Amino acid sequence: MRMALALAQAAANEGEVPVGAIVVDESTGEVVSEGFNRPVATHDPTAHAEIAALRRAAETRENYRLTGLTLYVTLEPCAMCAGAISHARIGRVVWGADDPKGGALIHGPRLFDQPTIHWRPAIQGGVLSDDSSELLRGFFRARRKRATTEQG
Repeated sequence: MRMALALAQAAANEGEVPVGAIVVDESTGEVVSEGFNRPVATHDPTAHAEIAALRRAAETRENYRLTGLTLYVTLEPCAMCAGAISHARIGRVVWGADDPKGGALIHGPRLFDQPTIHWRPAIQGGVLSDDSSELLRGFFRARRKRATTEQG
């Protein structure tokens, strides 16, 4: 999760919402891929950290099925990312900060609890949640301050 936090900081440094993700092969400890939010820079609403990490993992493994891998992400995944996680058949999802407004695992639609979902990974939230939450709060605090300064 510390690696994902470093990636989230990289996103923040680029003016993106600070979310970072890594995919790990738990049997070997190998980091298979990583990603961070880049929708602003890429003009792509799907350029979330999880999607970037899943795409790179699939390329690395030369397989879109990512069974046996764990996705670590600094923020509870949204519905789009949860759908991609399910399609990829990720074995486990671990996240830092809960997202009561946009999350889809334990908040909102609780996607993996839906009877129509075809794959349900193990989930675990709250890992380094204080660090993840503070990074997000600091980013949005600075953004609001900048907006207020520019308006005044």
